[in-house]
Amino acid sequence: MNMVKLSRRLSAIAARVPQGSVLADIGTDHALLPVYLVQHHVIARAVAGELNEGPYEAARQQVLSAGLAQQIDVRRGNGLSVIRPGEVDTVTIAGMGGALITDILSAGLDRLAGVETLILQPNVAEDAVRRWLFEHDYVLLDEAILSEDGVTYEILYAKHVRYAPVSNEEIYRPRLLSNGLHITTEDCFRFGPYLIERLEEPFIAKWQEERAKLMRIRHQIAAKAESPHSEQRLREIDEQIERITEVLLCSPMDKPLSR
Repeated sequence: MNMVKLSRRLSAIAARVPQGSVLADIGTDHALLPVYLVQHHVIARAVAGELNEGPYEAARQQVLSAGLAQQIDVRRGNGLSVIRPGEVDTVTIAGMGGALITDILSAGLDRLAGVETLILQPNVAEDAVRRWLFEHDYVLLDEAILSEDGVTYEILYAKHVRYAPVSNEEIYRPRLLSNGLHITTEDCFRFGPYLIERLEEPFIAKWQEERAKLMRIRHQIAAKAESPHSEQRLREIDEQIERITEVLLCSPMDKPLSR
């Protein structure tokens, strides 16, 4: 049997899949994640869902070549339509934009019946995914941030409120951090309630880059003719830059930038 090897990103997702769970990997691509998890005896069964024909065939071949066709059911379909309500207890969705992930979850709400664990890796718009979890009775229990090949990824690990040891209200409560920063519920959605406390190097690098991008946008808007709309947009950008700077200044790794 050819043992599958995972990237750092997929390894971090695999590490959060509960032992013995029944998995649905949505947008499975080459089915690397479910194959790895079965090979390493983390799970015994999985559904690998893929919409597009090319990746679907690649996933099918991957599962066949690994000799796991009895354990991994590769299905072609859109989002959560590939599973039946109550069929799985864990869902992974990785490598898509946050808006697409929330669309998939919303469109398949009925298929989430019995799903205890969601492990989501949005490429962008992580705040939208956190809001979706909050609004649909899933509690964010942990987050991870890592860099691979120059790209930063965030992984969100959530449990349904029935299985969560804490409440959403506790996770997203306004509070004073040990570094003296007062964070709001909105800060928690934007930066991540766990990531903003840890201030790890990939987090700092991500928000330094985001701040620099906002500064470039600000200069572009300011260079154009003034209008009430542009003035309002500049105020919004200034507020975002100021808040990011306040968060970054809590870390010794941050190098202040001038506007």
